[in-house]
Parts: sequence; structure tokens; C-alpha cells
Amino acid sequence: DIAFLEKLIKGDIEEGKLPLLLVANAGTAAVGHTDKIGRLKELCEKYDIWLHVEGVNLATLALGYVSSSVLAATKCDSMTLTPGPWLGLPAVPAVTLYKHDDPALTLIAGLTSNKPADKLRALPLWLALQYLGLDGIVERIKHACLLSQRLQESLKKVNHIKILVEDELSSPVVVFRFFQELPGSASDPSLKAVPSMAPPAVSQERNSCDALNRWLGEQLKQLVPAGGLTVMDLEVEGMCVRFSPLMTAAVLGTRGEDVDKLVACIESKLPVLTCTLQLREEFKQEVTATAGLLYVDDPNWPGIGVVRYEHATDNKNSLKLDPEGEKIHAGLLKKLNELESDLTFKMGPEYKSMKSCIYIGMASDEVDISELVETIAVTAREIEENSRLLENMTEVVRKGIQEAQVQLQKANEERLLEEGVLRQIPVVGSVLNWFSPVQASQKGRTFNLTAGSLESTEHTYVYKVQGSGVTPPPTPSGARTKLRLPGQKPFKKSLRGSDAMSETSSVSHTEDLEKEHPGGPEQDALEVNDPKASQEVKQIGALQNGAQHQEVEHPQVEELESLR
Repeated sequence: DIAFLEKLIKGDIEEGKLPLLLVANAGTAAVGHTDKIGRLKELCEKYDIWLHVEGVNLATLALGYVSSSVLAATKCDSMTLTPGPWLGLPAVPAVTLYKHDDPALTLIAGLTSNKPADKLRALPLWLALQYLGLDGIVERIKHACLLSQRLQESLKKVNHIKILVEDELSSPVVVFRFFQELPGSASDPSLKAVPSMAPPAVSQERNSCDALNRWLGEQLKQLVPAGGLTVMDLEVEGMCVRFSPLMTAAVLGTRGEDVDKLVACIESKLPVLTCTLQLREEFKQEVTATAGLLYVDDPNWPGIGVVRYEHATDNKNSLKLDPEGEKIHAGLLKKLNELESDLTFKMGPEYKSMKSCIYIGMASDEVDISELVETIAVTAREIEENSRLLENMTEVVRKGIQEAQVQLQKANEERLLEEGVLRQIPVVGSVLNWFSPVQASQKGRTFNLTAGSLESTEHTYVYKVQGSGVTPPPTPSGARTKLRLPGQKPFKKSLRGSDAMSETSSVSHTEDLEKEHPGGPEQDALEVNDPKASQEVKQIGALQNGAQHQEVEHPQVEELESLR
């Protein structure tokens, strides 16, 4: 803001202060932005201020095509160049060029020195210039600028990628970031303009994009190491990815093929980023509406979200480590990984606390969030109930053993009174039992873990005698599992319609009928017309009626079977 800067200069002069130096940027190290050096030069001449320029875009002065803003730097009073990173020679020192009219004043100011040790500092620069020559230096700078232009032109064609500085001609720095206009956000064109967006909403949207851009930058650095990418946090834009080949291409050997590979990797990661960002809000709403689950807002997690299960003894106000909760979440993580879905799950401490949480990774396809949240809640609840059952099992079994000992002692006393003392004597008891056997009924005890009580086994023996060979009824199973198509993984939305489902079910039903009647209707007709076959059918029917009649005669067996 040139006008605001001039206002500050006037204010300093009115207060008796003397402005001496103004430092302008010709390509900032972060985003490659260039100040309006021409306007600044006019302002410095007006108030007699020394203008100094520095920046990476000063390297483009060696090229034939230079932007007007960078070309204006040639009119400044001094500039600082960093040829070491530009040429890939770290030992080459930085160079400051300045204008002077009187060499004596320069010597008095200490800008020059006659000492040989000070002059030797320029030896690496002199050797580099002699080795590369003018053509070699221009070629390296030109190669870096062409790489930046190539990436910038390619990213302009990619959706959901924003380039921060697009008006810089031949700038060797490209800074970009992923963005997506979500419904209800401040950048949504369908909404009417409002004075300002709520700060929490702005912060939440920025944190989500920052986490995704951080993940994108780290992925690109691993996939394209020759790109020399850097992930940085800007004050206004947030997390961004910087490509500065002028500072890295000479060392890493970056080529045009690396730029094309970088663009291809960005395009391959965009579906994951867009899908994950769309599912984050839906996941938050589902978790908030589900009892027993707590949504954890972690700004550094790039996945769908973070969730924590609140067990019965969970202290919500405490930030300390919860052993019981950690045990439940460890079991929950194991169960979720056994489902073999495309989502990744991990367990870690909650943001700003030590409590365990489940972190859900990124998604590349449509995910049924309601099924995912329901599975997490139901599985965690089952793990908690099983854990409580195991904890209470020891106490229940201990009490059952004590009660069984008391009842066994009482049964022994009753048997002693019933049989008499003589039968307890070894030899005499054997003789008495041989002459007059005791008709003692079989008595036992069974321990019911669910009820925690001892029960008599007398009816069990009766059932074993009378109901042998009878198949017990099948145990009903829960129908919580969602029906899936063949090959469909958990938490995936079905891509087929109801018509396809009905067609598949009808085909499978027809196949089952064909398996049951392989001969078809003609063979059935032949079997009915055969007199021998009809007689056998009648005999089988009579046997079945007899079996049904026998089952009616034994209602007690069926009753015991149903009780079992």
C-alpha cells in the first residue's frame, strides 16, 4: 500500500525522525510476490530515502524477458543476490551490489576492505563464474523459470487447485493449494453476500483445508522427490505447497518429466481430497446424533474425522488417561480392521487430552456414513458389555462355588439320614447294599452364569432319557448386518438400483427351484403317473402321519425341548 507507506513516512518526518532505508521485495521467498518497485523508487526519491531490493525474481534479470516490476529494480540504490542456491553451489556467498559516486565514502563506510582475507571470500563466486560462464548461468536460470511456467500452466487446467500468485511473469516460484467450495461456505456463490462469516465457521473450514493440504504436500514430496516441494503455513491462505526450482532444481536435477509427474500425482489425489472433505460434515452430524459417541475436532487430522466412545464410567471433565476407555477402543480398532474395508483406522490420544480415540482415514469413494457410525457405536457397546460380563464373571463363579459347596454338604447329610449309618461302614455297607440296594435318584447341580444361581439337573436327566435324538430348535441370530451385493465391501454405498436387486433375487430363486427339481415338470408328471411311485409316496405319507401322531403323544418331550 504505497499511500499508507507515504503516510507513515510523513508522520515520522513530522515527529523529527529521519527515514534512511526502504527494503523492497522482488520475489518473496514464500510466494514469489514482487512489490511495486517503480512506485517505491519515486517515493524514495521524493523523501531522499535509500532503496534496497532483494528477492528470488532478481535472477530473471539475466533473461531477455523480464517483467516491468522486476526490471524497475535496476534503478534502485542497491540489491542483494544469492547466486549460490540459483546455481546449485552452496559455498558461493551472497552478493550485494550498490551504486556509489565517491569510492572514499564507500571505504569509510566499511563496504570495501583491502585485507586479503576479506577478498578471498569472493573466490568461490569467481570460480563459479569462470566455470559456468555467462551462458551456463543464464541456462540454469532459464531452465528453472521454464519449469515454473510449465507447472503453472498445467495447474490452471486442474480443478480445485488454486495458484496464489498468477500475475508474476516468468516467476520462478509457484505456490498452490487445494480448495473446494462447500455448500454453506463463505465462497459459495449460491448464497447471498453477508457482512462477515462467523469466526468459528471460518476457522473450521480453514483447519479442514489446512490438514488436507498438509497431507497433499507430504504425499507429493514422497511421490516426486525431485520436485523439491515445500509445505508452508501462510498467515492469510493457510497451508500451501511451494515449488521453487530456482532454489532446488540445480541440486536435485529437476526436469520437465518431473513436473508432468507432479501434475499427474496431484490429479490422482484430488478424488480422495474432495470425497473426504464432503464426508467430514456428514460424519460430524451423524456422530453428534448418535448416543454414546463423541465427535473430536482435531484440526491436524486429514481423514474423515475422529470419534471417541463414552463408556458408562467415563469422566468427561477429566483429561487424564482412561485405562478402561483405552481397552474398549483397542478392541474396537481390532474389530474395525477385521472388516477389511477400504477405510483405514488407527487409535491415538485425543487432541488436547490423553484419552484414546479412533481416527478414521481418508476415503476415495462414496461411504455410507450412517452405517459406519452405527457399526462403531454398536461394536463399542458390545465390547463394553462383554468387558463388564467378564469382570463380573469371577465374582459370580466364586459365589456359585460357595453355594454349591453348601448344597453338596447338605445333600450328603440328607443321604446319611436316608441310608443310615450302617451303610457308611465299608464292609457292612457293601453287604447291605448287596442284599437291599438303595434306589437313589440321580441328583446334580448346574450353574447358570447368566442368572448366577444353581439349578437342579433332575429335569435334565429326564429330558436326556425321553428326548434323545430330537434336534433342538435353531438359535435366532441378530439381523444387524446390512445385506451387501457380491463383492461389496463394508461401508460402501450400493451402486445398483432396486430393479437390479429384484432381478438378481429372481434369478437366484429360479436357480434354487431348478436345483430342487432338476428334471423339470415333465419328470414330475412321469413320477405321478407311475403306479409304483405313487404307492411309495402313499407309504411315505403314512409313515410321516404316524411320526406326527407319535409326536403328539409326547407333549412333555416337546415342552422340555422348547425350554432348552
